[in-house]
Amino acid sequence: MASGGAYFDTSVLVKRYVDEPGSTRARQLLRRLSVVSSALAPIEAISAVRRRLRVGEVDERAARAVIRRLANDRAGWQLIDVEPTILARAESLVRDVTLRTLDAIHVASALAVVEGMARRVPFVTADATQRAAAQRFHLEVVWVE
Repeated sequence: MASGGAYFDTSVLVKRYVDEPGSTRARQLLRRLSVVSSALAPIEAISAVRRRLRVGEVDERAARAVIRRLANDRAGWQLIDVEPTILARAESLVRDVTLRTLDAIHVASALAVVEGMARRVPFVTADATQRAAAQRFHLEVVWVE
């Protein structure tokens, strides 16, 4: 059972469903911590699974099963709406650091969660660029290799 919450980037959420480097660690964290993430995370995760289907890393049956599991699991996630304040902050982030759009939205969402809760909330990622940006903005980063 989850003992506390953490902000999970999609790079780690996908590891819950697809065997790849870091999957064991991701699954341990997901069992222990409740998921907080952007409302975009489920869409991004499904896209990642479909991309793996297109390149032949998973078959159609496995992809459908993963997408079903993801839909069931997301009911227990706290998803942060992509509001204008989050988008404005993400826009500011991409001006200051090198980040892709969705990565900037994740970092901006995590910063909003930390500020809203007035306590440190771990930012769990497997993306090196995102990790560097999160550290620059003083998020407590949990790195999943």
